[in-house]
Amino acid sequence: MKKTWKKGLALVAAASMMFGLAAPASADEGEELKKVTVILDYVPNTNHTGMYVALEKGYYEEEGLDVEIIEPTDGATATLVAQQKGTFGVSYQEDVTIALTAEDPLPIKAIATIIQHNTSGFVSLADSGIESPADFEGKTYAGWGGPGESAVLEACMTQADKDFSKLNMVISDGSGFEALGKSCDLMWFFEAWDSVMAEMNGVELNYMACRDLDERLDYYTPIIIASNAVLEEDPEMVSAFLRATEKGYADTIADPDASAEILSKYAPNYDLEMLKISQEYLADKFMEDTDVWGMMKDEVWDNYSAFLQEYGVIDEAIPAAECYTNEFLAQ
Repeated sequence: MKKTWKKGLALVAAASMMFGLAAPASADEGEELKKVTVILDYVPNTNHTGMYVALEKGYYEEEGLDVEIIEPTDGATATLVAQQKGTFGVSYQEDVTIALTAEDPLPIKAIATIIQHNTSGFVSLADSGIESPADFEGKTYAGWGGPGESAVLEACMTQADKDFSKLNMVISDGSGFEALGKSCDLMWFFEAWDSVMAEMNGVELNYMACRDLDERLDYYTPIIIASNAVLEEDPEMVSAFLRATEKGYADTIADPDASAEILSKYAPNYDLEMLKISQEYLADKFMEDTDVWGMMKDEVWDNYSAFLQEYGVIDEAIPAAECYTNEFLAQ
C-alpha cells in the first residue's frame, strides 16, 4: 500500500487562518452551561479528534455548552438521536438515507460532514493476488453486515462482469487485519485507521478505494446528525456546537500531532504513534475540496441515494434536501 501520510502544509495553514476568522459568541460569565450529549458511531478514534480538541480547549464552554461525548451502548446512533437520547450523533450517509426511507422514517437530519470524501475501501493481503473486484469470485469477505454493504460489493463485482453470488460473505470476528489470509480474504477498511494499524504491524495490503470503484461511492462518512426536534427547538445551540466543533477541527488540521495527544487522553488504549500517523493522514481530508468545514453537497447525497435504490437497498431515492442541511455551519 502506498504511504500517504505527507501533509499538505499550505492547506493546513489556509484552513487554520480561515477558521480563525470565525469568532465565537462566548457565554456570559455566571451563565449556566447548556448540557449537550454527543453519541459517537463507535469507540473514540481520529475521525472524532476535533470534538475532543474542542472539549479539551474549552471551545464548547466558550459557546455556553457543557458537552459530553459518549459511545453508543444500547442501539444504533441514528435511532438514539431520533429518540433524543443524545443531542447530536456521529453517523454515516448510508444510515441516514436508509433511516429516512424506512417504513417508519426517523426524524433526523445530517448537519455536517466530518470528512469530505470517502476514505474507505476493500483490502486484501498484498500477496493474495486479489487486486480488484474482478478477483472477488470464490473468495471470503468478512464484514459487519450493514444493509448497504452487500450492495456495494454487488455493484463493484457486477461492473467487473463477475458473479456476486460467488462471493462468500461472513460476519467479522473483530480481529481486523489479523483475519486476512486466515478466516477471510477480503475486508472493508478505513484507510486512516485499519490500514494504519496493518502497516504498523508489517502487514502489506492491496487497497481498493471505494471512491475509485464507483464515483457514487464517494459519499459522506462519518457525519454529524441531530433530531428534527433539536434543530427546530434550539437552532442557536446547534450553531454554537458546530462553531466550537469547527474550531476543534481547525486545530486538528493545523497540528495533528498535538491533537492526537489530546485524543490519547480520551482513548488511552491506542498506541500514540498510531494515532499521530492516522491524524496526519486525516489532516488533509477534513477539508479536502472545500473552504468550509462540514459543508455538504446535493450531488453527493443524490448520487448515493440513487445507488442504494438501484441495488434495492431503498425503494425510492430521497431528495438531498430531506437528508441534510448546511444552515448551521459558519459560512
